[in-house]
Amino acid sequence: MKTAVPCYYHLDVDVSPDRVGQVRRILAAHLKYWDLDTLVEPVCGGTEMLLRAIDEHATDKHTSVELWWNGQHLITAVGGDDRDLRPDQDLRGCLERIAAMSDGWGCCATATGSKVIWFSQRARAGERVPLVPTLPEGDLSEMLQVPRELPVTALAAAAEQTHGVLEGAR
Repeated sequence: MKTAVPCYYHLDVDVSPDRVGQVRRILAAHLKYWDLDTLVEPVCGGTEMLLRAIDEHATDKHTSVELWWNGQHLITAVGGDDRDLRPDQDLRGCLERIAAMSDGWGCCATATGSKVIWFSQRARAGERVPLVPTLPEGDLSEMLQVPRELPVTALAAAAEQTHGVLEGAR
């Protein structure tokens, strides 16, 4: 069984209605690249809810989105620089929906006073389907005639024929 490689992605964004859709597509592309297609909808949907709520309630729209994949859990964190944003009041409805659709979630303040809201999604090992290499069609020994496998008379005849063609070209 192939072990999962931890993955990390960070995106800084100034939130606006137009950028929310762009961020969703960017995150979906990264999740698909990491073979986490089953997590695209819940992760992108949760992130989109948070970004729309930040767009509506925050005065400072600069936000960071981070994804961490450890092989079993994907943690999505959205951090805003707005010190006046109160997740317990301004984002209450959004956080209730995030809690309902995720395996875990939380909110914390950083040393600079900004807020980080995170949620996690679990992926079972069977959801990551490894790529299977395709086999070449036919057998190489059938396609290529190795000279040492040909009888000596056949090699001599081929050499005479080539020599005759070269002589006729002069």
